[in-house]
Amino acid sequence: MEEVVILSAKRTPIGKLGGDLAGASAVDLGVAAAQAAIKAARIDPALLNQAIFGNVMQAGSGQNVARQIGLKSGMATSSTAMTVNEVCGSGLKAVRLGQAAIQLGEADAVLVGGTESMSQVPYYAEAVRSGHKFGDTTLVDGLSRDGLNDAFSQQPMGITAENVATQFNVSRQEQDEFALRSHLRAAAAAAEGRFKSQIAPVTIAARHGDVIVDRD
Repeated sequence: MEEVVILSAKRTPIGKLGGDLAGASAVDLGVAAAQAAIKAARIDPALLNQAIFGNVMQAGSGQNVARQIGLKSGMATSSTAMTVNEVCGSGLKAVRLGQAAIQLGEADAVLVGGTESMSQVPYYAEAVRSGHKFGDTTLVDGLSRDGLNDAFSQQPMGITAENVATQFNVSRQEQDEFALRSHLRAAAAAAEGRFKSQIAPVTIAARHGDVIVDRD
């Protein structure tokens, strides 16, 4: 069985909903990270056989997000691409599928990752499709419907997290202490420049000129 190695890994800055990265689509963000990773790996993108990307909120992004990212990152048109949705595990699932493709002899080199733009998830006007002609209609929040609500219980993810915490006896104080510790460590690491080498800057077209976002 083939030994699989990771040649490089890059990510975009992390932004908040409606923040500095709101003008970049999931494809834009994926391309920024992919191009930076390919450059760091010093590999010809034409040698990449497959692109596999995790993406949950696919509405409005166009066909096959992974294919768009692959071609825009320089991969050959003869390459293949697959977009994966395993909710929060989508990006890691893409990595695992890339590993499997190499071990099974289906590919020599694979571009893998995950991408998401919560800021660009559309609202759905579902009644319009069936010919709504008069009166008010309802807009459905795609972010809530397809991303943050459990499809079976219809509970938001925050409530399901509370259920898990209760099941495994994790107290609110323990959660808060862990969250505070994590945020303080992340802030300190950012201030020390520890994330700089892994971040791929993203250029956002703005009214008064391009804005480069290069930190969380």
